[in-house]
Parts: sequence; structure tokens; C-alpha cells
Amino acid sequence: MLNWPLIYLFCSLKHCVWTVGRVLGELRILIVLALRPRTALIAENLFLRKQLALFKERNERPRRADNATRWLLAALSALFDWRSALVVVKPDTLIRWHRNGFRMFWRWKSKPKGRPKLPRNISELVNTMAAENPSWGQRRIANELKVKLGVCVSPRTVQKYLSTNGPPRTPDHKQRWQTFVRNHADVLVACDFFTVVTARFRILYVFVVMELGSRRLVHHNVTAHPTAEWTIQQFRETLPGEHPYRYLIHDRDSIFSQDVDTAAAAMGVKILRTPYRSPQANGRCERLIGTIRRECLNFFIPWNERHLKAILNAWAAHYNRGRPHMALGPGIPETKGVAIIDSQNRHSLSSTHRVQSKAVLGGLHHEYTLEKVA
Repeated sequence: MLNWPLIYLFCSLKHCVWTVGRVLGELRILIVLALRPRTALIAENLFLRKQLALFKERNERPRRADNATRWLLAALSALFDWRSALVVVKPDTLIRWHRNGFRMFWRWKSKPKGRPKLPRNISELVNTMAAENPSWGQRRIANELKVKLGVCVSPRTVQKYLSTNGPPRTPDHKQRWQTFVRNHADVLVACDFFTVVTARFRILYVFVVMELGSRRLVHHNVTAHPTAEWTIQQFRETLPGEHPYRYLIHDRDSIFSQDVDTAAAAMGVKILRTPYRSPQANGRCERLIGTIRRECLNFFIPWNERHLKAILNAWAAHYNRGRPHMALGPGIPETKGVAIIDSQNRHSLSSTHRVQSKAVLGGLHHEYTLEKVA
């Protein structure tokens, strides 16, 4: 017959011995950890944290470890005995990560450095020269730096900075659009349409033509129904029999049909159509339209077509004869009748003249002139 009390006592003693053994084993591990260097403890802690984060990511969405995780685990493994702390991958995998990182490190370290970089101000000067002189090549810029500025730079070095940081180069046999417009500004006119909404919510179309060289508003008109015939008539009024213009710039609006271009070409000008979706190609005329809106039409609600024409007539006279333009120096497109009186001191007015003010558009703007004192 079994002695149950004795069996129970034996099991209790066995459990106590097993528990004490486990506790002593954990205390031994704690003592060993306490005697380890602090760097190894920190490295092992971070090593386990990265594995735990990778394990959670894999449970949420199956994915492989990225390069940052691989290189960090391989680097931390050099600071402690990692074999007992590795859980998520096999030891061979971690060793392979370490070898790959070692190869990449030496590939980076063995990369040839080449010549030292140019100072920032010299590289910016190279790009400035290339932007301002489209026909200059790498040898021309290098010679300019060496002969006139005393900076010895190889043409190959110039080419390197032009291809990486410089503006897009234009072939020598071609001319940039901005350069063409600047060289032919005196014989260039540009035109465009823009819309204005009246007080009765009608849409009116305003047609403007400007001379690029002098910034003068050559012609303007208003219509509710722009047609090819109406546009041709505007060109007849803008380009009379003897005119100095050779080129006419406009966009690809459907109003500028083939018949319109043919009629304009018969008046002695060559039509230059801007590229698709490139308003900057006709930027000066676009700027004129913006100026008309900002300094005139934004302050008025025209009642009808005749009212809008009257507003634009007054504005055009002010724009051509009374408004200074920064592009002209500053200056005024039509300077006839404008007398400039020199003063002894640039910060004082002439004692023989007084300032006369003239209201424009009901006082929206004013023009100031000097009038001789009687």
C-alpha cells in the first residue's frame, strides 16, 4: 500500500531543490553579467531590441531586414558574445551580413578621390560665365580665368562643373531664345489676349501689342467676339505701311489661325510662335498684362465695352508717357516733352521750379513734373 504523505513530501522537496537550483543559476548569470563591461551590456541590449523590433515587423507584415538593421546587428556583434543572443536569424546569416558590410566599407575606402574640388566661389563663377556667354566652351572659360583673373583651372575641370552644377548648355551654332529677344528687341513686337469681366458678367477680350525694346504699348483694343478678321484689322492698325518691325511674337491660341499669320506676314513681319505651354517665351507681354491688371483693372469694374476702352486709353497714355520702367534704366518709353532739371544737390529740388501733380484715372495714380516758378 502506497504511503501518500511520504510521496507528497518527496515531491515537495524535489520541487524546492529544483527551484533553488534555478534561482542559483539565475544569480550566477546575474553575477556574470554584472562583471561584464558596460559597453558589452549596452550592445547586447540594443542587439536584442533590434531583433524584437524586426520580429514585430515580420508579424505585422512579412518583410526582410533592411540594410540598416543588418549592418547595425553585424557591428554590435563585435562587442559581445552574440551567439546566445541571436534569435531571429541563423548565425551563418549574421556572418554573411558582416562580410557584405566589410566589402562595402573597403569599396568605399578604395574609391579614388581624384582632384580636390574647386572653391565654391570659383565654381559659381564658372557657372556664371557659362550662363552669361552661351557660346563659350570649357577651354574659353578656362583661358578667361587664367589670363584675366589669375585662376589656373583645367578645361576638364571646367567641363565637370558645367555638367554637374551648371545651366543646360546651348550648342555653339544655336542661340538661346532670351539672347535672340535681347539682340532684336528694337525690331520685335509681341501681342496677346486677356479677358475682363464686366459688371453685367460679360466677358470682354482685350488685345495688346507692345514693342519689346522700348516697352511701349503700341496698340490695344477691346471686343466681345474676337475673330480672325478682327485680329487682322488690329495688325493693320499696328503695322502701317512703313514700320521698323521685323518679328511678331504670339502664343499658340486658336485665334491666331493660319490666315492671321499669313496676313501679318504680308505686312512685312516674320511670325514667331512660342512653344506649347511656355508663357515665359512671351514673358514681357505677359508682364505687361500683369501690370495692367495690378495697377489698373483690379481697381475698376467696367460697365461695358466703351467704359473699358476709356479706362485702357487713359492707362495706356500713363503707361507710355508717365510711368517709369525699371528695364529702361529706369526710364519712360515716350520721353518727348519730359524735361529733366538738374539740381545742385541730388537730395534737394531745384529752387527755380516747383512740383506739379497730375491725377490719372481719377486719382488712382499721379504723375509728377517740375514747373518753373514765375
